[in-house]
Amino acid sequence: RKSLNHELSQLFNEMWDMDVNRFMPGKDYIIEVQGKAGDGATRDGAARHLFRYVNEERMKSTKTFATFISLLDNYETSTGVAEVVTPEEIAENNRFLDAILETEVMKLAHQYLVKKNLAGPNLTDFKSQLYDIWFQLYARKEGDRLDSCGFEHVFVGETKRHKQILGLHNWVQFYLQEKRNQIDYKGYVARKNKSRPDKDDQVLSLQFTWKGLVKPIGSTFVGVSPEFEFALYTIIFLLSNKSITHETVRIEEYQLQMVVCRHGQHIGTAYPVLLGTSSE
Repeated sequence: RKSLNHELSQLFNEMWDMDVNRFMPGKDYIIEVQGKAGDGATRDGAARHLFRYVNEERMKSTKTFATFISLLDNYETSTGVAEVVTPEEIAENNRFLDAILETEVMKLAHQYLVKKNLAGPNLTDFKSQLYDIWFQLYARKEGDRLDSCGFEHVFVGETKRHKQILGLHNWVQFYLQEKRNQIDYKGYVARKNKSRPDKDDQVLSLQFTWKGLVKPIGSTFVGVSPEFEFALYTIIFLLSNKSITHETVRIEEYQLQMVVCRHGQHIGTAYPVLLGTSSE
């Protein structure tokens, strides 16, 4: 395992502390981790939803969350089916980027990337760069159907040949899908040094089914703002040219391996792995 990246840990902790839009466990949302997930998805370790309560008023009135949620219904989740992007959806993408670029978290990310010569100082240029990394469509497999983009994969989730769930590493999407009974939470995957997660944990490894398919293990931040995740993944993506990058960082009490995969000049996938879970 790669040793801890101290520079990124320090930066990400600064972002964590300045993430004023982050939802607080026990106050803005309540989760019930319930039982442990089985090895397959035959056993359901959780009879109830993962999210018992989420402050939707706060979500709707926080610009970055509200503009983020408006993007979640813009995609065709099956890979291999070409995406159609309407002018209205392009406008929604731009509204979301404008909203996150006003936050202290994204300002700090931008400053850091400018210092590293990985982004220009001009905000409009930086916004175009983010658009390209996250929203530019590409073909997930060989072929010419532009069926995917980084945002869709990481935040919305995709299905492959009706057999496999790809991506879906975002708690807001998880909550909204669970509310519509599209997601069935099956239980947590434990960390080695901690018998079970608790309701205050803001990074979880979990198992769930979605659209009738199983995700044996998916890890996600819980409560963080969309701009926080965007900032972290963008920084790791731009710092490396490798097709898969693993950075070990410590954010708050969580020892994480941040995984970011490239798809050419775009994000293929990105997610946190809680170190000390049995899935490493």
